[in-house]
Amino acid sequence: QVQLVESGGGTVQAGGSLRLSCTASGIIGRINAMGWYRQAPGKQRELVARVGSSGNTKYADSVKGRFGISRDNAKNTVYLQMNSLKPEDTAVYYCAADRFGLLQSVSDVDYWGKGTLVTVSS
Repeated sequence: QVQLVESGGGTVQAGGSLRLSCTASGIIGRINAMGWYRQAPGKQRELVARVGSSGNTKYADSVKGRFGISRDNAKNTVYLQMNSLKPEDTAVYYCAADRFGLLQSVSDVDYWGKGTLVTVSS
């Protein structure tokens, strides 16, 4: 199995920055793409950013130009650098991974972290 553990959430003022980290353990060879989803109260879980095994990235339109995703395969860790944060970025952020390199919709996710709360105050 694969375990994903997130860290780095917290509360920040609008315009501020946070960096989330997610470290994978277990059967690492099963992991292909890694990424971050978020779920705000009363809303569906949505893809924020993903990075494939070769380093290709994809972002939600709402975070393009503000968030950056990166991956350190030697450390089995994926990062999400979040800049220029807005109150609408407030959500629980979940680390995710899949086995086939898709990681688009929620149904593509094979492994989930438990989530870390990000709160952006206005």
